[in-house]
Amino acid sequence: MQDLLSSIAANDRLWAVGGLLSLIVLAWAAKVVARRVFLGLAHRVASRTKSTWDDRIIERRVFHQLANIAPALVAYAGIGWAVGVGPDILVDAAVVDLQSTTWDGLMLAGAILVRRVSLAWMVVALATAAGGLLAALNDIYTESYSEATNRPIKGYLQVISLFLYVAAGVVVVSILAARSPVVFLSGLGALTAVLMLVFRDTILSLVASVQIMSNDMIRIGDWVEMPQANADGDVIDIALHTVKIQNWDKTISAIPTHKFISESFKNWRGMSESGGRRISRAIHLDMDSIHFLSDEEVARFSRFEFLHDYLQAKREELAVANDREIAAKDVLPDQRRLTNVGTFRAYVLHYLRSHPKVNQGMTLLVRQRPPGPQGLPMQIYCFSNDTAWANYEELQADIFDHLIASLSEFGLRVFQEPTGGDLRALRSN
Repeated sequence: MQDLLSSIAANDRLWAVGGLLSLIVLAWAAKVVARRVFLGLAHRVASRTKSTWDDRIIERRVFHQLANIAPALVAYAGIGWAVGVGPDILVDAAVVDLQSTTWDGLMLAGAILVRRVSLAWMVVALATAAGGLLAALNDIYTESYSEATNRPIKGYLQVISLFLYVAAGVVVVSILAARSPVVFLSGLGALTAVLMLVFRDTILSLVASVQIMSNDMIRIGDWVEMPQANADGDVIDIALHTVKIQNWDKTISAIPTHKFISESFKNWRGMSESGGRRISRAIHLDMDSIHFLSDEEVARFSRFEFLHDYLQAKREELAVANDREIAAKDVLPDQRRLTNVGTFRAYVLHYLRSHPKVNQGMTLLVRQRPPGPQGLPMQIYCFSNDTAWANYEELQADIFDHLIASLSEFGLRVFQEPTGGDLRALRSN
């Protein structure tokens, strides 16, 4: 130890102070040169190329992090010169526990500390640059490959980044403590239970990400509905820990990834890919308006394009069904007759089958639901051939506008709860 301290004592203290100041200036100059020259060159090269992958790397500040290595490298290489100590002495002194409080001892301890901090700084800069590079790889993959929507890799890259930062942290601690990284890694076995508790969400999310990707459960752009999380909208990001959903009110819901494995949700992708969107709505008819058709009404409806063939076939069918003799002259025969509600149902069915925006390759029916206190529900069940929300709502509105307005032609009325106007009209009568 005395030999190490005597080697420093041979130098003038003023020279040591001047050397430290010079080292600070050199480190600052290295930072300026690295940022202006190195980054400037990287920007010029990226701007002249037609590819976009280099632009993504610059946007993720990979070269900025690499430029931070320059001042640390200067400090690491020049601290020995600044205090007048050779590199071999610093290497030998790095394993010595310095207890001296003399000027020379403090200078030697400071030089060793500067080298350790500089080396740790370089490790952090490299780890940060590697993390930025992984993020840039995700951007490049998302932009360049159509499979990115179905098979995002962001979660996997985040796992790699996590292990990278953990490894960098172990190396930094080992450098500052002047111990081998194996010493710290050997003690992790005893902390396994603690680590499992700390990284519980990360482990669950990693397993969930693998299952989501392998089973193709959700993709970016899918319309997903999860009522228990109050989320209903498009998936805009699938990461390791969270899945971001932009709701229809433009708010963002961040849902833990593992929730998509442990809880139920609805994915509307099948509807979008099928090319049809379901219309299922009922018109409630006032049952007092339902009656048999008279001959005049049958003749009038026969002039309708959609009903001509239907009424012709029905009259022939009813003529055959009612063509029978009754033995007793005073007994009225039980005859089948056409009704306005049945004719209207046939009209609706023909109307939907001829509509250009209704998907004719999917289920199409018009049915009556059980009558109740709100009249007789007549349900229209069909699919549009356009799954876009606005176009779907426009088609649905056009269909029911037409059908509700056509009810009066058949002598039917829509059931409606009494309003204030109805009560006033009743009181006035």
